[in-house]
Amino acid sequence: MSQALADIQSRIAAAEARAGRAPGSVTLVAVSKTQPWEHIAPVLDAGQKVFGENRVQEAMERWGQRREGLELRLIGPLQTNKAREAVAFFDVIETVDREKLARVLAEEIQRSGRAPRLYVQVNTGEEPQKAGIAPGEADTFIAACRQTYGLAVEGLMCIPPFDTDPAPHFAQLRAIAERNGVEKLSMGMSDDFEIAIVEGATSVRVGSALFGSRNYG
Repeated sequence: MSQALADIQSRIAAAEARAGRAPGSVTLVAVSKTQPWEHIAPVLDAGQKVFGENRVQEAMERWGQRREGLELRLIGPLQTNKAREAVAFFDVIETVDREKLARVLAEEIQRSGRAPRLYVQVNTGEEPQKAGIAPGEADTFIAACRQTYGLAVEGLMCIPPFDTDPAPHFAQLRAIAERNGVEKLSMGMSDDFEIAIVEGATSVRVGSALFGSRNYG
């Protein structure tokens, strides 16, 4: 399985070079959600240090005893009643997408003194079944996060619609970031991360290409 990691790292490096990006400018987030430990362990042992999880509880159970030296990112929707645990456990929360959540996160950060890095999730395809702020509301929401709630927005994240050209969605996210002075872009997954790198991704979220297909049973 560490061969899969080497292959993905090689593809990221090649995409960086094609895009004229500096080597190492793109972070690989290994999407370990729902994967059995026997799939994750070889990738961890091969040196991967950044992992993405969808659910707070699942992440805490999987990584609680293995936390040292890793960067853990929440890449799934966050319910406000899980905000306290998420702030305490994750290094990065990539799915800030509504004012109620921004307010609760601000309160938790103030209370705990621990501030994970925050990304705003943008629903670039405006799909009703997906989380994320609508693109037309992103500027106002980012401003509210900063000015009303005192949150430092480090990045933006998106998941383009399935079976569509992702490039315009990545370009749209980059444009929102540029006009709001946001530096980081979490975009691109197993099927399209090379396109995302061309469009300016600073991190890509790769699961199935790294670990194999997930078991949803």
